[in-house]
Amino acid sequence: QVQLVESGGGLVQAGGSLRLSCAASGFIFSAYNMGWFRQAPGKEREFVAAAISRSGVTTSYADSVKGRFTISRDNAKNTVYLQMNSLKPEDTAVYYCAASKAFTRYGKDYDYWGQGTQVTVSS
Repeated sequence: QVQLVESGGGLVQAGGSLRLSCAASGFIFSAYNMGWFRQAPGKEREFVAAAISRSGVTTSYADSVKGRFTISRDNAKNTVYLQMNSLKPEDTAVYYCAASKAFTRYGKDYDYWGQGTQVTVSS
């Protein structure tokens, strides 16, 4: 019954912006920390950002996206977002949202994962 469905991916030019959404169902969304991960071709999955279960309290970002990406969540809508600005070609990857009982940047600690959405940034 657990579902995490990402949307909002697509093709964007370098310097542009994109907003990803992840709609959650089948679990108590407000009790879970939410994270975004990405995996580029030929590379390992990497942490992007996380938001604590209590909306607006605290967030965490990978150094590579600090100042450009913003994670947010709306617990009333069971949705987590990733606003991506000033996109670079190296941001190209499949982006996944995930849910964890712990506030962590380690993928193995996440319990639920979405199917991923492709983000492609052209130069």
